[in-house]
Amino acid sequence: MTPISLKMPRRLVLEVSEAARRRGVSRSALIREALEAFLRAERADEEISALSLAADLAGAFSGPADLSSCADHMRGFGE
Repeated sequence: MTPISLKMPRRLVLEVSEAARRRGVSRSALIREALEAFLRAERADEEISALSLAADLAGAFSGPADLSSCADHMRGFGE
């Protein structure tokens, strides 16, 4: 992981420390989890495209690059 330096008010440091202690995790883990939850909520308002949902699958399978360019693959389609 990449370290990052962060300045926080003492009150917030104490709250983070106490919450981390209650959950039995490090302050870093608690802050990471909180940031991930915040960013997830921010993205929830955005429209999601089919491409962004399947981006990790692009190129994962072998076969012709474009089925529509080969008449053999399109034979009988739509009948």
